[in-house]
Amino acid sequence: MKATKMRNKQIYYATMQTASAQLSSLLSANLRKKYSKKSVRVKEGDSVKVIRGEFTGVDGKITKVSSADGGLTIEGVKKEKLKGEKYDVFIHTSNIIVTALNTDDKWRINKLEGKNVRAVRPESDKKETQKELEIEKQQNNENMKEIQKSTDKIKKQKKSRELKK
Repeated sequence: MKATKMRNKQIYYATMQTASAQLSSLLSANLRKKYSKKSVRVKEGDSVKVIRGEFTGVDGKITKVSSADGGLTIEGVKKEKLKGEKYDVFIHTSNIIVTALNTDDKWRINKLEGKNVRAVRPESDKKETQKELEIEKQQNNENMKEIQKSTDKIKKQKKSRELKK
């Protein structure tokens, strides 16, 4: 296959899964030392620095990642239309460096650190989730009781209407 066809297939005609997987960016020097990785897939909430293009030197957090548009938007990176409206600018992931990671996703951090991503959570986390589940069950039971009361009222009203007729 010709090189141009292959390149077009990878960039312009890529499936959503392939295009989504291409949204990775370089890590900063200190993160490279910490995780022993050169790049990471970008995610909303990561702090980045623009290193190429019109917005060189701008720091900010990622607000949106779009595989369809092939880029991401960063807080504070906006352009202005002639009428004065501001709009977000999509920046390609090859033009940024990740300076801080969003650590909400434990699976992602485990994968970066080289740990087993499916490892069992510590006991403290399990206890908290069990308590949360018990609270949810209690709330569901209360909601079911309220629903049952309202359905009983409706049934009584229907019976009284039928008797009046």
